[in-house]
Amino acid sequence: MTLIWGGLSLGAIYAIVAIGYNIVFISSKTFNFAHAQLTMVGAFVAYTGLVKWHLPTALVLVIAAAAVALVAAIEERIAIRPVGDMHNILVTTLGASILLDGIAQLTWGSQPLSVPFFAGDKAISLFGGRVYPVEIFLIAIAVLLVVGLGFYSRRSLTGLALLGMAEDREAALLRGVNVRRLAFMAFVAAGALAGFVGLFVGSKTFAVSTLGAALALKGFVVLAIGGFGSMPGTLVGGTLVGLAEAFASRYLGGEYANLAVFLILVTILMLRPAGLFVRTKERVV
Repeated sequence: MTLIWGGLSLGAIYAIVAIGYNIVFISSKTFNFAHAQLTMVGAFVAYTGLVKWHLPTALVLVIAAAAVALVAAIEERIAIRPVGDMHNILVTTLGASILLDGIAQLTWGSQPLSVPFFAGDKAISLFGGRVYPVEIFLIAIAVLLVVGLGFYSRRSLTGLALLGMAEDREAALLRGVNVRRLAFMAFVAAGALAGFVGLFVGSKTFAVSTLGAALALKGFVVLAIGGFGSMPGTLVGGTLVGLAEAFASRYLGGEYANLAVFLILVTILMLRPAGLFVRTKERVV
């Protein structure tokens, strides 16, 4: 059971990154490949606030969310808004991710930094296994995000407008929806989310300048497994990826972890090319 808890918490991290991808994808039909790097920046900001400045955890969470939201806003203005072709946005956001990796390494160095967790670092017994408090919080955050965003998207005008944009952007524009402003708000909200969870992710994985690149790849795999635009799919995809990585590392060796993950990805995409929770729409030409 200890191995399962570890796999679920790791999958929760990947699911949280995939949720950030989905927020941007639903609002603008494109991907922010720098989202995982925004989570990395959140982990570094949390380390600075907790270790260097000795601030309360609640204040650090607010500072991290606000700081990364500002970084996301700058990225949107520089790397996305001036670009006319959606395909080129993939290149500009990839460039932003590389830039954030370099800035993080220059600012905080290349050594892993331990981010203290407010609930302590002693493992507890739960359902026959040993689990750390941060792992429980990560799993809970992933579930609450999916449930909360699902409720918000169907019970609020802004959420319904975002769903309308995802379905037909031009129709939403004709109905009076400020498409550009909502897309910007969604981008910044995804950045704030990345900053907020940075403390939890950093407490599990350490804050290190290579964290963004590692999370970006696995988060994209989770998104492909669950289906682009599907929030419940991120939970299922994260669970599959996290457990596959944990069990492969334990019983086959660490070098087989990525192989097991991508074997699952290829198998699912062969059976369901659009992902587990997204149906392909046939078009008659």
